[in-house]
Amino acid sequence: MSKKLEKNGLWESNRMMLPEHREALLQRRQPKTEQDMNRPNVPTQEELSWIRSCILLPILLSIVENNLQSIKTSSYPLKKLYITATQLLMDLIHSDLVKVKKLLKERNIKVFEDERIDGAIRYRFVCRGYEDSFAIMRDIVRAEISVKLSDYVRVLFKQKR
Repeated sequence: MSKKLEKNGLWESNRMMLPEHREALLQRRQPKTEQDMNRPNVPTQEELSWIRSCILLPILLSIVENNLQSIKTSSYPLKKLYITATQLLMDLIHSDLVKVKKLLKERNIKVFEDERIDGAIRYRFVCRGYEDSFAIMRDIVRAEISVKLSDYVRVLFKQKR
């Protein structure tokens, strides 16, 4: 029996590409020019950072909320202090999330969670008709959330001094 008939033998030897598909593939592989980047529907770097915040802040908020629930059921002697600090932290995160969502709505940008694959979370966004998607690895999410959390704690203690 020939190698052609292994696995999907009928199509194994048929590796052709239509010229239109080849052109489209080559155009996708080319780096974006300044003209493409200046189009009004492509998100700016600032808008991309808002999209990223729109994704990370709800995750951070749920982590802090879970920690609040565990603090409430604990027997820490300073439990009331921890609960108050955690609630203030949640208020800061929530206010930033509201601001980011408002900014995205004003710019006509929508963000959707697409799927979760092993170590990554895939998101899709629509920016004034321009659609794109990206994935964030869970390790990167953890690292960025850790940085954001430390920034919020720093802001919280600077405000209350």
